[in-house]
Amino acid sequence: MSIHPFDSAIELAHEAPDRWHGRTSEDYWNMVSPYGGVTAGVMMQAMLRHPERRGTPLSFTLNFLAPIERGEFVVDTELVRANRNSQHWAVRLAQGGKVLAQAIAICAARRETWGKVEAARPEVPPAEQCAVAPPRKPDGFLQRYEFRIVRGKPFAVNEDSLSHVWVADNPPRPLDFASLTALCDSFLPRIFLHRPDFVPIGTVSINIYFHAGPDALARQGAAPLLAVAQAQAFSDGHFDHHGHVWSTDGTLLATTQQLVWYKE
Repeated sequence: MSIHPFDSAIELAHEAPDRWHGRTSEDYWNMVSPYGGVTAGVMMQAMLRHPERRGTPLSFTLNFLAPIERGEFVVDTELVRANRNSQHWAVRLAQGGKVLAQAIAICAARRETWGKVEAARPEVPPAEQCAVAPPRKPDGFLQRYEFRIVRGKPFAVNEDSLSHVWVADNPPRPLDFASLTALCDSFLPRIFLHRPDFVPIGTVSINIYFHAGPDALARQGAAPLLAVAQAQAFSDGHFDHHGHVWSTDGTLLATTQQLVWYKE
């Protein structure tokens, strides 16, 4: 059986309990560096594979310090603190001794408790009734995802930056925390929903909160996720967005915030 491109991209060799080695993937290449989601997925995978990791991810915050070049990289994981129910992790990705991305994360044991979801999932047609958007590039990470745009036409002047998009791995792949982390960076850049011309952009920081456990991810399988996002402001060369990721059955899997740099 062939290995899924995402699994190849996040493949890590274990050197020591806290250190891993990987290599960038052409399948997930973006403009000048790997697609930010696959970098996030690699760093999440390193934490998940650590022999001392307990529980499942609750939060993950990643800052991109500098572009990652093609080739080999090192990921260092550190269990900063642990108590009965939760663990606090630091994860760093480096090339040539220079840290290029760093993350902090929390893992915890999930318990059955009272719960309520106040976020409202928008009413949208099912994914199978929506056309697949053709990728804008013949190679790179845009080939690795299938987008079905319900609201928010890219590279157009929309009334706002709100978008509803069904998104899935291409080829299909069962959802897990590493791929969900990567998919939380698959939102259309908000600036491209307001302006018809391309401008260089780059993610500065991404924050993810995971609201569902492994059972919900297993139920989702390889079906498309509904990604909903909207910017709050564009100013001084940066914009943000707040996003929600919903399962096919209406479960809120994750919420995310992102800060993005753009060039005029």
